Amino acid sequence: MEPIVVDGSIGEGGGQILRTTLALSALLKKPVKIINIRVKRSNPGLQRQHLTAVKAVATLTNAIVRGAELRSTVLYFEPRELRAGRYSFDIGTAGSISLVLQTLMPILTFMPRKTVVEIRGGTDVPWSPPIDYVINVKVPILRKLGLDFKIELLKRGHYPRGGGLVRITVEEPPREVRPLSLVSRGKVLAIKGRSHCVRLPPHVAKRQADSARHTLVRYGVDVPIDIELEYYDPRRDPHLGPGSGIVLWAITENSILGGDALGARGKRAEDVGKEAAEELISELQCGSALDRYMGDMIIPYLALAKGVSEVTASKLTMHAYTNIEITRKLTEAEIIIDGTLKQPFRAKIKGIGYTT
Repeated sequence: MEPIVVDGSIGEGGGQILRTTLALSALLKKPVKIINIRVKRSNPGLQRQHLTAVKAVATLTNAIVRGAELRSTVLYFEPRELRAGRYSFDIGTAGSISLVLQTLMPILTFMPRKTVVEIRGGTDVPWSPPIDYVINVKVPILRKLGLDFKIELLKRGHYPRGGGLVRITVEEPPREVRPLSLVSRGKVLAIKGRSHCVRLPPHVAKRQADSARHTLVRYGVDVPIDIELEYYDPRRDPHLGPGSGIVLWAITENSILGGDALGARGKRAEDVGKEAAEELISELQCGSALDRYMGDMIIPYLALAKGVSEVTASKLTMHAYTNIEITRKLTEAEIIIDGTLKQPFRAKIKGIGYTT
């Protein structure tokens, strides 16, 4: 079978193209050749985080792979079979575990039996969803599609040292993905969150949380706000750190939306908390059922679903646009988008009814 050629420079031209292509190729058993991988980036080609995703998917699918080398801009990937079991992968840097999970989660959905994967790397790093967002926003939304992932945060890892550890388990993989109708988020019922710091004084986590709470109230939020604190005794802190961050999520009648921010050297804890709160407020003010990140990440699942799905999201990002184009190309699902870039949008997707 001739491989499907995917141009890695289309749209936002980043690693998302690689991740979505690998996931869908693995499930549909369609060989692919990805060219121009991340050529728009200052460090083009495959980096360690991307290589870990390639290695993981290749292992889980017994794939034939060519071009899986650091800084390679061309990759050939030919999956052969889904292989359940227990696996462990190490990014080797602070590369994002959450982004590797983006590649693996659609595949784990259709494993023939229980599968457990552990990944070492970064759990809270720039330009990727924090692991608390994955656990508290993404996983609950995917449950609405009949998917149930158990994700355990065993150890945090921050840039630049990494050292985080996450375990994902799928006990009883479903045989199909349910369609989703989620166009109205409904009333906000509560806001929850988690503010953490490692290898830093405990007051950093508290100041982040206090600032986030104060900002939410200042914007008129009048629902219960519960932000958990996570910190460690500096003498027994197992992390490589230092690092901090906060993730907030709004529980609504029909959905969950998130906002987050990371600490950084020279950045006040109060500014971290305020940034996360303002991001969440911005998402809620749009009135959409999904935040901009889930509006992007949910697309491949809906294309695989059995039936017609319809969702609204707060912003058609270039990431989402690119994900839509890649998903169309690989699945041939009918995807209708009502909206323009950088604006709220509605997506109607007729899934292909993929099943094992």
